[in-house]
Amino acid sequence: MSAKFQELIQSERPVLIDFFAVWCGPCKVQSSVLNTVKENIGEKARIIKIDIDQYPSIAAQYGVRGVPTLAVFKNGELLYKESGVHDVNRLTGVLEKFM
Repeated sequence: MSAKFQELIQSERPVLIDFFAVWCGPCKVQSSVLNTVKENIGEKARIIKIDIDQYPSIAAQYGVRGVPTLAVFKNGELLYKESGVHDVNRLTGVLEKFM
């Protein structure tokens, strides 16, 4: 997965990574927010979910200490990272900055 992850974040389009865990209540809230964000931005950015329990090495590599943590990459560069639940407008705005 690590090589595939590196390939994913090399995209010209912004890639929003949602680091989550199945046992995390706020992550479920964030997931429904992300569905709306996806509708807002369409194909201008990608949204990928990474389960920190399945891929702990990727979470560790990017310093994910709590979930949900959202990170935006473009051309392999980490442009934004913040923990906690984000609302639709804030997340859409974050992604639009990097489009």
